Amino acid sequence: MTDTRWTPRLWGALVVLCAAMFLDALDVSMVGVALPSIGADLHLSDSALQWVVSGYVLGYGGLLLLGGRAADLLGRRRVFLIALAVFAGASLLGGLVDSGPLLIGARFLKGISAAFTAPAGLSIITTTFAEGPARNRALSIYTTCSAAGFSLGLVISGLLTSAGWRLTFLMPVPIALIALLAGIKLLPRQREQRSSGGYDVAGAITGTVAVLLLVFTVTEAQGAGWLSLRTIGSLLLVVALAAAFLAIEARTAHPLVRLGIFRSAGVRRANLTALTLMGSYAGFQFVATLYLQRLLDWSALETALGLLPGGAIVALSAGSVSRLLDRFGPERVLPVGVASMVTGYALFLRLDEHSSFLGLVLPSMLLIGAGFALGFPSINVAATNGVADDEQGLASGLVNTALQVGGAIVLAVTTAVLTAGSGGGTDAHAQLAGYRPALLLVTGTTTLGLLIALTGALRSGRRKAGAEPAPVPDYQYRAVQQEVLSER
Repeated sequence: MTDTRWTPRLWGALVVLCAAMFLDALDVSMVGVALPSIGADLHLSDSALQWVVSGYVLGYGGLLLLGGRAADLLGRRRVFLIALAVFAGASLLGGLVDSGPLLIGARFLKGISAAFTAPAGLSIITTTFAEGPARNRALSIYTTCSAAGFSLGLVISGLLTSAGWRLTFLMPVPIALIALLAGIKLLPRQREQRSSGGYDVAGAITGTVAVLLLVFTVTEAQGAGWLSLRTIGSLLLVVALAAAFLAIEARTAHPLVRLGIFRSAGVRRANLTALTLMGSYAGFQFVATLYLQRLLDWSALETALGLLPGGAIVALSAGSVSRLLDRFGPERVLPVGVASMVTGYALFLRLDEHSSFLGLVLPSMLLIGAGFALGFPSINVAATNGVADDEQGLASGLVNTALQVGGAIVLAVTTAVLTAGSGGGTDAHAQLAGYRPALLLVTGTTTLGLLIALTGALRSGRRKAGAEPAPVPDYQYRAVQQEVLSER
């Protein structure tokens, strides 16, 4: 679709795709608010409790590249629907288990399913709506649904956790089943465009194991020790696997990740910025939830309502952000969003034993929400612009991998800094001694993302002034190259 006049059936298909993203965000926010209750009921320490979040991220981030390529090769509709069914089953399992390890296992399985729904859903959107206003509008709505899921998840989790944290795991089940039935009817079969080529088994194994081991190593480093033989050995193995993966991708005829996709500076910047932004927010949410409930003694519902304004801003901003992207482009909108998030995190550093909602939480969440509203649609647009249709699953898998791996790594490091700063103490002084350096890490990570995003704005400014030509999309470059070879 090249215009914004969409048929009811097309709207229905977009709603189904948005429902899957809504569920992902809903799941993350509901679990975040419920963490203290889960820890108390299942007798989990902070480091073990982190795995309720990291288990999901491990499965999600570790298999996203495989999920994106599977969507290109096997058909996006098929992959999306099968993975959505698995998501519903894993949600049901998570609500029924009665031990920490089983809960983490259910979360890992749910993360695996999301690793296939996310790139398949995003690539269906980017191959259905052409670059420009139509795609910008669709991606803005897509991001808005994510924010709506996150916002509603906060409130719903606060209510459900009061009755029992298991309800937060069971609630997504009926939504997923309804979306599955609607998707079977509404997602168009005739739009399937499968990529040609074989299967890169060696690349899939080395790449997936490298990402899984990286996330696992960083997450476990807090307990094993960052300079321990186990941690250092695991990181060296990650480097070896990554090198093997790159060598395989450079030589195979049908790679899992065609390395030429990174020729696009926009794709590179989008993925690096995504890594820092999602990582910083995952760390912030973990610290803020513990701070509000443990130090300020807020209830789960009060915590949810306190964090709600940020998501509400995103949910109300879809139309305006789409117009901004049409007018200024993602390269210029993205730095503004990242700068807003940096400011919000910096303001939260003023936390103390008697902080108030109006004085501390509200201004920070408004700025962070505005940053999300501007930043994440810009990242999705930049990560998929200039990419051929038969590689949209790959591009979607890459940016989602960056989001999830960034979330896992920064969350693990943030947890380690928090624990080291508090020294295991439970009094207010000890807790603040852990929260502040953890928030400094979050703010610094986002600042790095801002510097990366600014390079795109500078290049965009030079192109507009006529000093630098617009880059040729990579798929056009390959087409011209093939034509020249054929003539020869």
